Amino acid sequence: MQHAHRYTRLTALALGITGALAFGQVHASGFQLKENSVKAMGRAFAGSGVAAGDSSVVANNPAAMTQFEGTTFQADVTVIDLNAKFSGGGYDVLGRPLTGGDGGEAGDMTPVPAMSIIHKFDNGLSVGAMVSAPFGLKTEYDNGWVGRYYAAKSELKTVDLTLSAAFELVPDHLSVGAGIVWEKAEAELSKSVDFGTLLFGNPATRPLPFARPQASDGFAKVEGDDTGLGWIIGVNFRPNDKLAIGLSHRSEIDHELEGSVDWTVPGNVAAVFAASPTTRPLFQDGKVLAKLTTPAVTTVSVEYKFNDQFSLMADYSETDWSSLQEIRIDFANPDPDSVEHFGWDTTRFMALGGEYKLNDTWTLRAGYAYDETPTTYAARTPRLPDEDRRWYSIGATWNFSENLELNFSYVRIEPDTPEIGIVTPPAQGGQRLFGSYDSNVNLFGVSAQYHF
Repeated sequence: MQHAHRYTRLTALALGITGALAFGQVHASGFQLKENSVKAMGRAFAGSGVAAGDSSVVANNPAAMTQFEGTTFQADVTVIDLNAKFSGGGYDVLGRPLTGGDGGEAGDMTPVPAMSIIHKFDNGLSVGAMVSAPFGLKTEYDNGWVGRYYAAKSELKTVDLTLSAAFELVPDHLSVGAGIVWEKAEAELSKSVDFGTLLFGNPATRPLPFARPQASDGFAKVEGDDTGLGWIIGVNFRPNDKLAIGLSHRSEIDHELEGSVDWTVPGNVAAVFAASPTTRPLFQDGKVLAKLTTPAVTTVSVEYKFNDQFSLMADYSETDWSSLQEIRIDFANPDPDSVEHFGWDTTRFMALGGEYKLNDTWTLRAGYAYDETPTTYAARTPRLPDEDRRWYSIGATWNFSENLELNFSYVRIEPDTPEIGIVTPPAQGGQRLFGSYDSNVNLFGVSAQYHF
C-alpha cells in the first residue's frame, strides 16, 4: 500500500492521547485538589499550615502536629459539583463544520474523602498519618459532540498515604516536621478518532466512499496506573501567643503509568489497514507507558489571634508546574510516540480568611482566595477548560461534645471564562475547534473530629 508511512505518522495523532494525564478542572490550579480539610476550606484554605485543631496538617505542614494533645482522629468528605458547558464549534480539514452538539454538562459531582490521625507523646514528639486525594477529577462529554476528536471522558484518581513526624525544638514556640508520601495514580481517557480524515489524507485510499472527514469515526480509550514516593517537610514558628508562621514544601512525585490502549475501528477501515503488512499492526490494542510528574508545592501560612474570639489567617502557595513541560506516550505496538508540549510554569494561590468564636458551641469562619491557572490559550484543550479563579468560602464548627466536633463548609468558585482555540495542522488531522466555557464550581464539605 502506498504512503503507509503516513498512517504510521498519524497513528498517535489520531488518538490525541497527549494531555491525558493533565485533566482539566476549574476549581484548582491545573489538576490539583486542595480539598483535604473541611475546616480549612471554610477559610478558603487560609492558615492551612498553622491553624490549631485541624489534623490535616499531617499533609499540609507536619510541623504543626506538635500543637495537638493526646490522639485526634478526623474524617472529611467534600463533594465537588463542577459545572462546565461548552459553546462554540469547529471545522474539519475540508473546512466543513464539525457535526455534533455542545457536549452537555462536562462536569460531574465527585466526592473527595480524606482521613487523618495524630498522636502526641509526652516527650514533644508527634506522629501522624493521612489518606487524601491531592490531584484529579472527572470530566465527560456526550457521545458525538462537536469536540469529540479532542476529548470524550477524562478521569484521574490519586490517593496519597502520608506518614509524618514532628518534634518541638523549643516547646510552644518552634517545631519541625517531615513526612513520606506514597501516591497511587490511576488515569483513563477516551476520544473519537476520525479515521475518515486519515484515509482521505492518502491518495491511494482517498477514492474510497468512506474516506471522508467525519465519515468513519472510531474510538480510543487509554487506561494506566502507577505508584510513586515523595516527601514533605515543614517548620512551625510561634514567637508569641498571638502569631504563628508556617512553612512547608511538598516534593515532586514521579510516575510511570503503565496500562493499555483499546481501539474501536470501523470494519471497513480495519479491512483497509489489514490489506497491507505495513499498516496491519497499526491501531491494535496493546500496552502503553506514560511518564507523569506531579508538581512540588511550597506554602507559607500565617495566623494572628487578635483575641480569644477572632483570628485572621493567610496563605501563599506556589505550585511548580514546570514539571509538566510535555506528555509523551510510548506505545508498545509500532505506533509512534505521541507528544504534546504544555510549557506550564509556576502558579500562585493566595488566600485570606478568619475565624470567630461565637460561643463555646459554635465557631464561624469565612475566606477569599485567588488561584492562578498554569494553562494558556495556546495550549488549552477540552480536557483542560481551566482559568484563573476566585474562591468565596464560609464554614462553621459545632462542638457537639467535649470530645467531638462537626465541621461544615461551602465554597463558590468563579473562574474567568476559559476559551478554546485549537488549530490542528493538516498533517495531524486538520480539525479546528473554537469556543468558550460557562463554568463554576460548588464545594460542599462535612467533617468530624474526635479527641481521645
